[in-house]
Amino acid sequence: MIDLLSTPFMQRALIAAFLTGLAAPAVGTYLVQRRLALMGDGIGHVAVTGVALGLVTGASPTWTAVAVAVVGAFLMELIRERGHTNGDVALALLFYGGLAGGVLITGLDGQSTAPLQRYLFGSILTIAPGDVLVTMGLAAVVIVLCVGLAPQLFAVAQDEEFARVAGLSTRAYNILVAVVAAVSVTVAMRTVGLLLVSALMVVPVATAQQVTRSFRTTLALAMGLGVAASLGGVLVSALVSYRADVAPGPAIVLTSLTGFLLAWPVGLLLRQRRRRAAPFAGVVPPEHLTTEHPHEHGEECGHRAVQHGDHLDYVHDGHRHAAHEKHYDEH
Repeated sequence: MIDLLSTPFMQRALIAAFLTGLAAPAVGTYLVQRRLALMGDGIGHVAVTGVALGLVTGASPTWTAVAVAVVGAFLMELIRERGHTNGDVALALLFYGGLAGGVLITGLDGQSTAPLQRYLFGSILTIAPGDVLVTMGLAAVVIVLCVGLAPQLFAVAQDEEFARVAGLSTRAYNILVAVVAAVSVTVAMRTVGLLLVSALMVVPVATAQQVTRSFRTTLALAMGLGVAASLGGVLVSALVSYRADVAPGPAIVLTSLTGFLLAWPVGLLLRQRRRRAAPFAGVVPPEHLTTEHPHEHGEECGHRAVQHGDHLDYVHDGHRHAAHEKHYDEH
């Protein structure tokens, strides 16, 4: 194992996997929030055409994939916003047109589709030093934008109408998310592969949502889980490849899915525990009764404390009591 980690190609693969694990869930958090979880798949299929163009023309497949994926993401966002075609149909157009275009271009040049395999499912053996540098630069852009613009991007993803009223350019931020997703797809194509990159965008986010309640915590945990899945999948792929030809993409996805399966029962228990601790959660009382309350609630009062916004309510005599100036409101 130590000898394997000391090899240059393995070190490059781990660096690329680390950066991919950070970048993909970062943008995936906003896609999940906007209910566009499959957008990464659509962009990944479009990027196949870009890779084919690069292989045929002798240009860098990474940069041609970036260019084509960004154009595809931009067009898809415009179709979703302005056209009569909804987002699902736009995604389907990208799925089929992008993949078919890549295979067709490769065939017209007289090449087999074999060179595409390393980009479709990832290949740790083909990550050159230049690829690592490009991945570092692109991943840095994705992470800086997703983390630095988190308040604005979250506002647009959560409630587009409210964000527009608040003065945000929702169209610009939606296009930015689409473009960043396209860049993230090309960052991940050498490790997880174009056909499976959406899983690395979505599954760590879904796993984090099982055990978190706030957006920032979900974003941070999803990025951490993405790194763990990427590094773990690359290591598993490298170890198994001594006996069988295993691409890193499937190993990364299966590692990520394993994390979700482990987190799901934990999340279920946490949600049940929160419901038991807050028996009135989700219930809007028809009226509030104001009562003079001689009892002072505190850590030692023995009554159940329930977090409510920035303060604590106390369950007392079958009612929830909330401190309000010099008296308590009884819910």
